[in-house]
Amino acid sequence: MNEKESREYKEKETRRMVDLDPAGLISRKAPDQAKRQFMNYAFYKLDPAFRRQSPEFVEAAKAEFAEVCERWANRGEGFILRTYSLVGTRADVDFMLWRISFQVPDFQAMQRDLNRTALAGYLSQPYSFLSMQKRSIYVDRFNPEGEGVHLLPGQGQYLFVYPFVKTRAWYDLSPQARQGMMDEHIFVSAPFTGVTLNTSYSYGIDDQEFVVAFDSNYPQEFVDLVQRLRFTEASLYTLRDTPMFTCIKKGIREVLEDLA
Repeated sequence: MNEKESREYKEKETRRMVDLDPAGLISRKAPDQAKRQFMNYAFYKLDPAFRRQSPEFVEAAKAEFAEVCERWANRGEGFILRTYSLVGTRADVDFMLWRISFQVPDFQAMQRDLNRTALAGYLSQPYSFLSMQKRSIYVDRFNPEGEGVHLLPGQGQYLFVYPFVKTRAWYDLSPQARQGMMDEHIFVSAPFTGVTLNTSYSYGIDDQEFVVAFDSNYPQEFVDLVQRLRFTEASLYTLRDTPMFTCIKKGIREVLEDLA
């Protein structure tokens, strides 16, 4: 067994009053260095000038861009790509690439390949969120296993995405108070079985604290869920949960057909 595999936790001598850290987790555990999935929600906006180009140029540019996406989608090695259209649902973005990998440089490498296409000369990127999948610290009594650390995304026809930030007052609460509010949050959400929550974490790697993505085939159920959650105590500690994106799952060539 090498040194990394046998890594042990050694606590410095301090005058601790309790055996809990501020998050409410038991101490005496080595920091986690296990592989986790990273997520990049990359949103793109098309310059209308692209639509004024010749039909031959437009079709060739779309095909070139689609081929790069399809090559990355079939890459394997833990890389996952899901493509969504936002044409007609928001004015500031047209489509989104949901990229998932165990290696952050994969996002750079794919974007580099896309940047070399003709279509990229007509694209801007108004939003791009980076996050990581990790197990929730809160106990889910409906699902004692808790959230998993591996994600299989894009099961629904719709994906509702938004960055999320808690108030500083949330972190000043006791672990027991936060768990109690999350119990209510989980209880309220339980009946909405047509909506799957994918919560990922951005602490220290992006401006938001979380990126929340809800997979569903039923937008009406999602609207009712969000409305119901507004009445929970935990919602008092939401600092920011916008912008909100309604993304419609489509293959990359269909996404590009929506553009031009």
